[in-house]
Amino acid sequence: MTYEFSDVDRFICGTVGEPGEREFYLQIRAANRLLSATLEKSQAATLAQRLEILLRQIVKEDIATVIERSVRDDAPLEQPIDADFTVGAISIAFDESTKKVCLELFAIKEIELEEDEAEITMYLALSQAKAFVTRTLAVVNAGRLPCPFCAIPIDPRGHLCPRANGYRR
Repeated sequence: MTYEFSDVDRFICGTVGEPGEREFYLQIRAANRLLSATLEKSQAATLAQRLEILLRQIVKEDIATVIERSVRDDAPLEQPIDADFTVGAISIAFDESTKKVCLELFAIKEIELEEDEAEITMYLALSQAKAFVTRTLAVVNAGRLPCPFCAIPIDPRGHLCPRANGYRR
């Protein structure tokens, strides 16, 4: 299955569940189509960081490029939240002719399935990419606080810190 979105209305990262047990989702809304894909927290964080680097590079190389401010999207994920596939690989590129960011999401290929690989290709305006970065970094950082000694996330019930030789912190 291949999905292509040339005009994306909404592209967000969101979560379902409590910190420590959250599932991360990407949702793409284009006209009347809604697509949801699951991914790991580290993938979401890395995607946001790489998009941020790309946006900075675009503005640095072309001074005339201005990234418009978009309305902050703090709305929850749209229902129903059914994962169409799980994100494996991600590709990011900048299309100079359209001044849009091309983002490709490739599904994890499961050995048992004989179907074609799933792939999403979308083109985001620079303002949409910037809004995605802002929201995603906020979502990723809204999780459990890291231990100041070992950097492992602290559970609400306590934390067995390896740097404290197993004592609870």
